[in-house]
Amino acid sequence: MAMKIRIDLPQDEIPMQWYNILPDLPEELPPPQDPTGKSLELLKEVLPGKVLELEFTKERYVNIPDEVLERYLQVGRPTPIIRAKRLEEYLGNSIKIYLKMESYTYTGSHKINSALAHVYYAQLDNARFVTTETGAGQWGSAVALASALFKMKAHIFMVRTSFYAKPYRKYMMQMYGAEVHPSPSDLTEFGRQLLAKDPKHPGSLGIAISDAVEYAHKNGGKYVVGSVVNSDIMFKTIAGMEAKKQMEIIGEDPDYIIGVVGGGSNYAALAYPFLGDELRSGKVRRIYIASGSLEVPKMTKGIYKYDYPDTAKLLPMLKMYTIGSDFVPPPVYAGGLRYHGVAPTLSLLMNKGIVQARDYSQEESFKWAKLFSELEGYIPAPETSHALPILAEIAEEAKKSGEKKTVLVSFSGHGLLDLGNYASVLFKE
Repeated sequence: MAMKIRIDLPQDEIPMQWYNILPDLPEELPPPQDPTGKSLELLKEVLPGKVLELEFTKERYVNIPDEVLERYLQVGRPTPIIRAKRLEEYLGNSIKIYLKMESYTYTGSHKINSALAHVYYAQLDNARFVTTETGAGQWGSAVALASALFKMKAHIFMVRTSFYAKPYRKYMMQMYGAEVHPSPSDLTEFGRQLLAKDPKHPGSLGIAISDAVEYAHKNGGKYVVGSVVNSDIMFKTIAGMEAKKQMEIIGEDPDYIIGVVGGGSNYAALAYPFLGDELRSGKVRRIYIASGSLEVPKMTKGIYKYDYPDTAKLLPMLKMYTIGSDFVPPPVYAGGLRYHGVAPTLSLLMNKGIVQARDYSQEESFKWAKLFSELEGYIPAPETSHALPILAEIAEEAKKSGEKKTVLVSFSGHGLLDLGNYASVLFKE
């Protein structure tokens, strides 16, 4: 019989709680700063009340509401773990590679895990609609589907570069009933100011956040956060909680946990439930490595300081690795990696040396995506491809040490709607 390469968790064994890393951090997380005295008041108005409450909770485990659990099951949870045997062979069989396949959700990425929670809590506040930002379109697609499942209206502000480069993501959001607006947007005062200076402004996630917050505030909606903040990461830890159970089923204990960082929620969602156990024990033995875009090098060239999460500086300042809230990234196709900062909890862990950082160029990452597709038959999202070069580094180190290592990877999404972007880089004529 062929070796089993897929590890499934039965639906009746889905975790019932999210994990919150705040009580297990090596030191207190630096609190948000509000220089104007207006930002926190704005948050109280635009964020769902329960989300704001959970942002600062010190509870280690938070019960998942039944309404959210029901929809987790509806959209494809629990997701499988797949062993990448042919990639292992290509790398010399010095490592075992397990992929937590968040691409198996209905929207094709990990983003639905928190979108359902945010929209559910917005509904509890009787919001007229929800707003959010999106880069590559994965988060926007997730919010659009979550809104449809909770019968809410959604307004999605999509980074202008991606709005035109990734029309199928836009169509996907529209299929779910959302309204999609290019950002900078003429629907907001901030957007109109930017467009007046540059009618072809490429946009950024920081600008799209500002658009979404302003539109929600002025029109009676609720803003849902796509990454970075503690509550969003906590909602997404359903993936890591599942993975812990799945690895226990096969008797494997990862030596490395790797993944990519746009704002940080994808990687943190897988890593934190494992890392929390180690932080409580007082000894971190696993190696945690997060990767990002060399074109937007916030992890390797950013400064650990207080900065605004949005370009219009509407929101409170957060202490994080950042290359500046006014940074306008080049129009790279891995749109989800174009954010200027790193989640405060992940930034703290990087600053303490507990999580390592890597940045890889788009061209190198896309070549790995093509190789992965040929070997494993699955096309990764452009963002996800930035984790693949790490595997070669780990494999080389394992060969030198002679010890076979086990690697758990957050496979954050598929690239089936991004083939045009791959073609632009890999198949130029």
